[in-house]
Amino acid sequence: MKVRYLLVLAVMMLLAGCGGDRKPYGVFLSTSDDLSRFKDYDTIVIDAQYYDREAIEQFRQEGHKVYSYINVGSLEDFRDYYDAYEGLTLGAYEHWDEEKWIDVSSEKWQNFVIDELALSLAEKCIDGFFVDNCDVYYQYPTEEILEGLAVIMKGLKTYGIEVIVNGGDAFMDAYTAEGGAWDDVISGINQESVFSRINWEDGSFGTAYPEDRDYFIDYIERYGGMGADIYLLEYTSDSKLVKTIDEYCKSHGFTYYVSDSLELK
Repeated sequence: MKVRYLLVLAVMMLLAGCGGDRKPYGVFLSTSDDLSRFKDYDTIVIDAQYYDREAIEQFRQEGHKVYSYINVGSLEDFRDYYDAYEGLTLGAYEHWDEEKWIDVSSEKWQNFVIDELALSLAEKCIDGFFVDNCDVYYQYPTEEILEGLAVIMKGLKTYGIEVIVNGGDAFMDAYTAEGGAWDDVISGINQESVFSRINWEDGSFGTAYPEDRDYFIDYIERYGGMGADIYLLEYTSDSKLVKTIDEYCKSHGFTYYVSDSLELK
């Protein structure tokens, strides 16, 4: 009995040393640092374009999950495919000078995102996609844009890995209102600035306006109640606000990351 007890104790100590003190979630989109820098996180979001498969595989073997950023609704001028698709852009992207909204109803863009861009990321052994700018439907709320996004999101789901939409409330609500099943297009939602607020005029942070907070709480709780994984990405250095975020997420079984920088380094 004593030997058995010591074996059990040894296993428990080993498990405690394998990530017991890790933070659950971190979003790091403006960096290409060695992944060992993020060893204190269970799950990270990176731009896998800047990492090779071997580095990601090694990190995952150490017990971490890795999601990759993928931008489906806008075109960034620093991507090597910018010139090939600039002709499909729809207009300026407020606050982000290096981006333009793109026509997701274009088959050319759909095929590129699903068959080339997503494939190049999936082949790096990631756990899922972190999908940005489905809010193109909020900016251009047409049936063509809605259908185009649905095609892209369903295409991402065919890779058999998780699909986390960043924001996307207008798209998700319109898609499900027309009879679409939420889990045909996503497995979870990452919502920015539920409790915090970005002051774009000077780059500072504040507390979310009550009406915005309540709107996004309704959004994430509705889909969370259906079974979607929910993540919050907040921008603040206010310790009291961080405590509020922490208490809320713990009470609802959600995961969160708080950044003091818009750059997410």
